[in-house]
Amino acid sequence: MSIVIARLSLFVGTVISLFFVPWVLVYAWLLPLPNTVQAQVDEAIGHGFDGMIVYVQKGSEPANFYTGGWNDRANKIPADPTSLFKIASISKLYVSVSIAKLANEGRLSIDTPIFEYFPELVGRIENFEQITIQMMTKHRSGIPNFSNNPEFWLDHPHTTDESLQFALDLPASFAPNEGYEYSNTNYLLLRKIIEQTVGYNHYQFIDERIIKPLGLQNTYGSINDVNLDDVMSGYYVGYEEDQKPQDYGMMATAEDVGIFLRALNDGSVFEEGEKEIYDQLYVYEHGGLVVGYQSYAEYHHDIDTVVVQFINTTDFEGYEWNLSEIMINRIVKILKNQAKSEN
Repeated sequence: MSIVIARLSLFVGTVISLFFVPWVLVYAWLLPLPNTVQAQVDEAIGHGFDGMIVYVQKGSEPANFYTGGWNDRANKIPADPTSLFKIASISKLYVSVSIAKLANEGRLSIDTPIFEYFPELVGRIENFEQITIQMMTKHRSGIPNFSNNPEFWLDHPHTTDESLQFALDLPASFAPNEGYEYSNTNYLLLRKIIEQTVGYNHYQFIDERIIKPLGLQNTYGSINDVNLDDVMSGYYVGYEEDQKPQDYGMMATAEDVGIFLRALNDGSVFEEGEKEIYDQLYVYEHGGLVVGYQSYAEYHHDIDTVVVQFINTTDFEGYEWNLSEIMINRIVKILKNQAKSEN
């Protein structure tokens, strides 16, 4: 009798759990794979995204652009591949390259404890005296993520110093270098370290040492540096308001991000000695998420292809992000199928 009850309970639990399965995600994953990237973009818009831009660049070939949906939903302006986009945490790649350049020049050491830059934070961040620059670039510092603090989202965006307050006087996530946890606080402090080292705004350094040498014409440090009409609108599910005016840092076109990512992966963004340092610091591709904007920038060695995906629809429940990940994975699979058929 007890076995029957146990089996019945398991069955009922399974049935109940099915009500919580994100069936749209399952459906999007199981659909037959289209033959072209454009068909996949069109399918993605059918899943509810407002607008989408995809950049694909293989080897030495010219880039291809694919778009779907709206650049501006209210005014029915179609998605434009040349639009500027808030790249969010993709900017961490640029910051890490900057750290590698400064370390290579002897202007800082990746092994320096960060309390030397911020003595005022000793006692406000647990284990602060033991945390190094390298631990922060690799997200192994244990410093809490300010954007995980629920109070951060009550009134935002914030200034750098205001954001930092949401990570202070909290328990460490783990002892320094004893774990991994993605933390935006790490890169907030790294940007400030760059500024202390060079004596001016961190983005100015990025512009001088990365953007201009690569010949990038459409990368900026802030929405305050651009014409709003050039920026893709951003939307949060359930709200009509366009999130475009909010400042969340770096902006770029898909093409500029793609050119940078190619240079990062083929090493042309580095001077002699810098790549060896960068290899000790961070990764070679990234995603980004802020209100209204989510992005992926990936390089696939097996097909020598850069893929950048911009989507201007978000929620913070995970659904839109997971759906976005399914879309880029399907796009990459299409590209790999095409590469096979060409061989």
